[in-house]
Amino acid sequence: MQFNTGYNPEAPNAYRQMHPMADYVGAMDPEAYGHTAPHSPEHGSYAEDSGGTEELRLGVNDIGMSVPMGISAANVAGIYSKIRMGAGNLELQFPTYRQGNRNAQSPGMYGEDQRQALREMQEINEVRFTTHAPFQIMGMMGRDERGNYSLNGSRRDLDELKRAIDFQADLGGGSVVFHSGEFERPMIDMVLDDETGQLNLARDQSGRLLFKESAAQEQDAQFQIMDDRTSAKMETVQKDRLVAYAKWLKADRDHEGEDQDGNPVFIRKGDYVDYEGQKVINPYDKYRGRVPEFNKDTGRFETRMMHFDDFRKEANEYNEWLKNNWKTVMSTDKGWNEDPRWYYKKKYPEESFIGATLETQEGYSRGWSLHLGQESGDIIKNLDKLNKAIEFYKKLDKSIPEEERWKLTMQEGASHRMGIASQLIPSESKSPLQALEEARKDMQRALEYSRQSSSSQEQQADDTRETREHLITPIKRLEKYGVLNYAEAAVHAMERTKNPNDPVVVAIENLFPERFGGHVEELKWIIKKSRERMVDILTKPYVELGVSRNPVDMSEEKYKQGLLQENPHFKSGISRGEAERLAEKHIKATFDTGHLNLWRKYWQPDPKLTKEQNDAEFRRWYLGQVESLAKEGMVGNVHLADNYGDQDEHLSPGQGNAPVKEAMAIIKKYGYDKAITVEPGADASTDLSDFHGLMKTWRLFGSPIYGIGGIGGGPGVPQRWGDIQYSYFGQNQPPRYTFGAYAPSNDWTLWSQVPME
Repeated sequence: MQFNTGYNPEAPNAYRQMHPMADYVGAMDPEAYGHTAPHSPEHGSYAEDSGGTEELRLGVNDIGMSVPMGISAANVAGIYSKIRMGAGNLELQFPTYRQGNRNAQSPGMYGEDQRQALREMQEINEVRFTTHAPFQIMGMMGRDERGNYSLNGSRRDLDELKRAIDFQADLGGGSVVFHSGEFERPMIDMVLDDETGQLNLARDQSGRLLFKESAAQEQDAQFQIMDDRTSAKMETVQKDRLVAYAKWLKADRDHEGEDQDGNPVFIRKGDYVDYEGQKVINPYDKYRGRVPEFNKDTGRFETRMMHFDDFRKEANEYNEWLKNNWKTVMSTDKGWNEDPRWYYKKKYPEESFIGATLETQEGYSRGWSLHLGQESGDIIKNLDKLNKAIEFYKKLDKSIPEEERWKLTMQEGASHRMGIASQLIPSESKSPLQALEEARKDMQRALEYSRQSSSSQEQQADDTRETREHLITPIKRLEKYGVLNYAEAAVHAMERTKNPNDPVVVAIENLFPERFGGHVEELKWIIKKSRERMVDILTKPYVELGVSRNPVDMSEEKYKQGLLQENPHFKSGISRGEAERLAEKHIKATFDTGHLNLWRKYWQPDPKLTKEQNDAEFRRWYLGQVESLAKEGMVGNVHLADNYGDQDEHLSPGQGNAPVKEAMAIIKKYGYDKAITVEPGADASTDLSDFHGLMKTWRLFGSPIYGIGGIGGGPGVPQRWGDIQYSYFGQNQPPRYTFGAYAPSNDWTLWSQVPME
């Protein structure tokens, strides 16, 4: 119904005419508020652009904004001020870790009265809140400021995440966002390698390298190695470093032969053999394993300098052997692809690389232990002869009269260790028995030294081997402990969920490209592994890392079998199928458009293409990653931010070069209907307010504006976002426009009792 009788909807440029009422016809996209606009489909989907293609339209009720508590808002009233500005959905972000303060608040600073106020605020204003856990949480590896990791640190991170989950649960269902970014890894070797196969993320199908952090990274990339007992970062493997390694003895032809146990076998060319030509049963056995080649001409064992790529082959060879011998080595009926321990027992190239140095040290210690052990054997034999001689001379000494014993005395000079001075020192007369007893004492001391030295060298060899077996690549620790923390967080979210149809969801965010989890496929890997672990801890009464009612049996046999303890998360009434559905519901991803665009600075251009074509290739890769995540239904939260691909500046969407609109179109195509949050960091400093960043996003996605009356320029002037973006909200002009919380409802009336439509 129109009150302006001069209005003719059939007239050209009818939208330019003056309307002293709420102008739904002139709104950019009225269907976003539930009204039908000309030439537009139903609410919140797509409209045809001038080129006849579908363009995604999102309204004010679809896109909200982030509110870093203590920075963008100081309290509950500050949150409400964002709603009064027009924001329909808010992500309450907590910048600080553990103890909060005025300028960087934590969830624990909001008590029950404030949480009740927030619950009422949601209901009265028909808005939704989501939560962002402390920014310092970067995955579940327990990383500290120095780059080291610890299980205590990961537990503290989990506790902080649970605080954020509790906060969100007190407000209702919704996502709890927290960062991934588990550990640093070189981009040129981003290879996901698990029981499902290998996935090379660094190269395209032609083998061309897509990403590189520095010009020389292919030659000097560095890999982290950590001790899985302490979780401390122990070593950094550098790719361009050469390592001296044994040249192992192998059969030079196919032939019939025997193994080390004397069983007849067929020995193939390239099989490991020992010095007797027998086939080595277990090449990696510490006593009967492969042996280095011996060069008879030089009298030395052969070594060669090995590169990182050589250790890639070494790791692959070990993994193939382990697959073929899994049941024997692990004492299990399961195959390697059925046993969860496979992922932890296999070797990565960097593990083989660092293991080569330790293996050399182990061999050196075992060699000395063997040499000293043989020396001890010789001493024991000689000591036995010496004892017999002493017994003989004791009997002889008793049988000879006292006055005749001088005839048996012998002259003993000074020790030869004194050099030429020994010639100037008079000889000393000793009886044979006295000399033999002194020789026995010397031999006993030599035996003690040899025995202790041999034993300590053997212990050192075993310690070196133990260290070698416990130095792992960080992804193994993530798979064993990190995803368990993700799973426990999700179980906590499940238990705190009040409405099963509105669950609390842990939403893991893709962070920076330099760290694991920044790539979409890595993020998917974390989510899948965490879901698998959640299913396990919901359905298995006993797990490796549970709770103990009795002292833990740390005997070697129990240790090898795995320490199964009572599972505190076990739910007897949940089937495995139901657990899988719950895991999918409570563990999802937060997709950040700006973070994905940061891969642009590492993108390696194809020299055969123009700059524009390379830009298009990156854009194609970017949108392919978005679709890969969206089509699996993993998206549980979306952050909209923009940049120029170099730094995470948090420009408003559309202000940088990230394909934000296209990404959202893909995500919506796969049915996404949860929170969409703008993180307008830059606008808080470079524009009038962070809220202006949200308005820019509404404008980008075709959000509606409701007009009442004409524009400042008078009749004939079209409605534009620019007319109001820095007027009403910037408070430079009278409030001629309303949207969001200000949009009039059907039961709102003027003072004259005339209803607003």
